[in-house]
Amino acid sequence: MKTDISIYDFLALGPEAFRILAGGRELQGPYRFRSETLKNIERRIDGLCDPINHDGPVWIVEFQIERKPAALYNLLSKLGLYGELHPHRDVRGLLIVPRESDRPAQPQGLQGNCALLDLVYLEDWLRTLFQREPTNPFLAVLAPLMFTDTELTAQAPALWRTITEAKIEPHHRERLSALLEYWFMERFRTLSLTEIRNMFQRLTPLQETRAYQEIFAEGKMEGEIESLKRLLARRFGSIPDWAEERIKKADGDQLDLWLDAVLDSSSLEELFR
Repeated sequence: MKTDISIYDFLALGPEAFRILAGGRELQGPYRFRSETLKNIERRIDGLCDPINHDGPVWIVEFQIERKPAALYNLLSKLGLYGELHPHRDVRGLLIVPRESDRPAQPQGLQGNCALLDLVYLEDWLRTLFQREPTNPFLAVLAPLMFTDTELTAQAPALWRTITEAKIEPHHRERLSALLEYWFMERFRTLSLTEIRNMFQRLTPLQETRAYQEIFAEGKMEGEIESLKRLLARRFGSIPDWAEERIKKADGDQLDLWLDAVLDSSSLEELFR
C-alpha cells in the first residue's frame, strides 16, 4: 500500500490521531502538525508535532510501511539535526513500523528504555486498541493497515458508518472518510470505483468528494516538488533559498512547466524566468 503521504495527512488531524498511531502516547497541551525541510542539508522531516506556546516535547514522527534496516539511524540523524538548530527544545523521535518483524537495526546504546526515541509496532497495537475502542472513527480509518482482505470486505459497511455517523467535527469526518476510501483503493487495486463504493454501501461517487480530491492533489504536488528538487540538485547543485520559495508557492501547472524545461535550461535563473 502507498500510505506515506496519507498517513501524515491523518496525523495532521490532531491529538487523537497522534494517540492512535503513537501506541497510546498522548500530547499534553496544544500542538500543530507540519513538515519541515532542514536547510542546506536537504533532509526533510515529514511528520513534526510542534508544541504551541508551551514547553512540551517536539515529536519527529517517521512512518515506514516498507522494511528499511537503517530507519532508526535515519530518524536519529533528523533528531540530531533538528536539535542542533533548536538546542533548547526537548526533541524526541517516534518510528512507526507495521509489525515487530519489521524492526530495524538498533544501536546498542538504545537498548531498553530510552526517552529519546520510541518504536511502535502498528498492526499489533491497532488490533489491541480496536478491541477496546471499536467505535472510534480515528481508529476505524486505519483498518486497512491491520486487517486481512477478507476481514476488510466483511467490515467495510460498519467502518464507513463508524466514520460518517461519528459526532466529530465535519472537517475531520470528511478527511477520515476520504482516507478510508483512499486506503481501500490501495488495498483492492483490482476493484473498480463502483465495486469499492458497493463495499461501503454508499452512493456518492468517490471521485466527487472534496476531501478525496484534496488528498490526491496533495500527493501529486508532493511528488512533483520532490522530483523537481532532485533534478535541480543533480543539474545545478545546491538549491538556493529564493528557488525553494518559488517552488513552494508554485501551482501544479507551473511545476509541470519547470519539470519539462529543467534539462534544457543552462541555469536556475533561466529556468525560473
